[in-house]
Amino acid sequence: MTNHQKRLSVPQSWPVERKEETFTVKAGAGPHGEDGVPLLILLRDVLGYVDSRKEARYALNQHNVVINGTPATDEERPVGMFDIGAFREREEFYRVFPDEGGRLTLTPIDEDAAGSKLGKIIGKHNVSGGDVQLTLHDGQTLLVDETADYAVDDSIVVGNEDDDIVAHFVYEEGALATAVAGQHAGQIGSIDDITVTPSSAQNNVTLDALDAEAADSFETIEEYVVVIDENFIADDEAEEAADDEAEATDDEDNAAEAEEDATEDEADAEAEGEAEADAPADSDDEESGATEAADAEEEADDTAAEAADTADTEDDE
Repeated sequence: MTNHQKRLSVPQSWPVERKEETFTVKAGAGPHGEDGVPLLILLRDVLGYVDSRKEARYALNQHNVVINGTPATDEERPVGMFDIGAFREREEFYRVFPDEGGRLTLTPIDEDAAGSKLGKIIGKHNVSGGDVQLTLHDGQTLLVDETADYAVDDSIVVGNEDDDIVAHFVYEEGALATAVAGQHAGQIGSIDDITVTPSSAQNNVTLDALDAEAADSFETIEEYVVVIDENFIADDEAEEAADDEAEATDDEDNAAEAEEDATEDEADAEAEGEAEADAPADSDDEESGATEAADAEEEADDTAAEAADTADTEDDE
């Protein structure tokens, strides 16, 4: 196995530009399997908090970068879907969420929401001692009582501090869900119909889209569907509101700059008008001066002629 990773062959979920450089960092061992994005890519390429691997190592050694409640120390640690990232010094909190196209993005959240993470149940097994082991999409395992009503494809919210289950969302018709891969990755909707395929093929799920700009409904396979809670919609609305507020602020700044430019143009126009008004007076002064000079020259010529006539008269006498 090679220790190098070319950008052209990274998973589609990685938020990297594939044609800027030849190589990128390779994800180390950890959760999320091959879909996990190295922490260095998020710090350097997405957030821009560091410029190199050396700077990332220094930042991680300060224990200020926390992933799912645990300080991260390895820049190659995989980070994946629904993970929670916290930056203590900056007081910033993010949830990793797939956008349209399946690329993983960082969605800003508040500090209260950063105390737990969402997980999809992909496995359920009986273990010795009478307990039931749940396996989540990122590889985390939890032990629950055998009487607990959890099923594969359900979603649970797990506390980052003590791994307690704080919420449970059942995979059923009417539940709020999102597609995390495939053509409809990043779209959110309510489950309208679950079509069970009587074979080894994946079951099909039809969802009513919540996005008004998208189609009324979309269909994907069961593997790509994750049941979520309403906080995900609230986070999206808060992010859109923040974007709208930023755009409104930019529009106000642009309007103020345009008004200032208009005022300057008006002042320049007034100055040019005054200059044009003064120009005829100066022209009249120049013309009168030229006339006086011509009259003086004519008088000088007449005087010279009279003097010549007087001289000729004296010579004749």
